[in-house]
Amino acid sequence: MTRAAVIQISSQTDIVSNQKAIEEAVAEAAAQGALLALLPEMFLSMDGQQYAAIAADDGYLSWLCRLAVQHDIWLVAGAMPLPSPDGDPRVRSASLVISASGECVARYDKIHLFDAEVGDAQGRYRESDRFAPGDELVVVDTPLGRLGLSICFDVRFPELFRALRDKGAELICVPAAFTYTTGQAHWEILLRARAIETQCYVLAANQCGWHDERRQTWGHSMIIDPWGEILAALQEQPGIALADTDSASLLAVRERIPLKRQLR
Repeated sequence: MTRAAVIQISSQTDIVSNQKAIEEAVAEAAAQGALLALLPEMFLSMDGQQYAAIAADDGYLSWLCRLAVQHDIWLVAGAMPLPSPDGDPRVRSASLVISASGECVARYDKIHLFDAEVGDAQGRYRESDRFAPGDELVVVDTPLGRLGLSICFDVRFPELFRALRDKGAELICVPAAFTYTTGQAHWEILLRARAIETQCYVLAANQCGWHDERRQTWGHSMIIDPWGEILAALQEQPGIALADTDSASLLAVRERIPLKRQLR
């Protein structure tokens, strides 16, 4: 068995304060035996006005690499703004996988951007105003197994998750800043459905609390096994959820109900 951690924080506009909270959480996760820790979406800041400056600063990646080495842990940097490789003036929402030796071994750029009318205090969300979409699926080898990457709104598109399974995923990360309104309605059921459909472990790290006077996120980060059972979960406060993943259990589920062999 190998242990995973999902880290739930409430990112504010003070980036240094957010970094301190992440450092403390990663240290605790490593101390409790986690080999891999997942951070939520936009963990450095939830303030869109700061995204261009964050994307232009290589220091944040260096900090994450040092943090991984310091605690001998793999980090999935849930999502942070990074430059668009195609020259688009918008940044991309990118998830990075950093090994325990401090090497960035994978990058996934969010494919599905959250453009929606939610009906909360924020009301209208238009990620495509600030972000350019990615177009590539990413699966990477980790100490926990083959890890598929997704970000937040991607969870509503089961085709993406099936494609990750087809590429060999055994675990799938879902870093998020799911709104309180949509999270209360759909967060758990979407995550459990994606785990059951793909027969993968799902690691979901969400933002929580109020980020400004209009933006509130749902929290309830969790780890789900390939049978759809919730192994560990948080509520609406910052914290860490840990659970052991087991390749033998995953294989047993896939043999019991051989979805891939029976797909038509």
